Amino acid sequence: MKLELEQKIYYRLKKGQSLADVANVYGVPPRVLAALNELKEEPREGRVLQVPAERRNLYVVCGGESKAMLCGSDENFEERNRTKLLYIGQTVWL
Repeated sequence: MKLELEQKIYYRLKKGQSLADVANVYGVPPRVLAALNELKEEPREGRVLQVPAERRNLYVVCGGESKAMLCGSDENFEERNRTKLLYIGQTVWL
């Protein structure tokens, strides 16, 4: 039986940093980072954020693309990106 340990990464928000700044550094869509940390508003300085340890390909959505085209199915897209929304210019995980 294989034991899989999920690595966790934590980051303390510094003065002047935003959720988007942290998301860009770690290659995570801001929406995923907000959902993982159950954020309803921009976090404040000193807040410790959990960052996903897994690495996936980030992609900026272009016109004419669908959830299924990007991730194989609507369900996969919604689970990976923690949203049902899809719009041009959105940064998503593939």
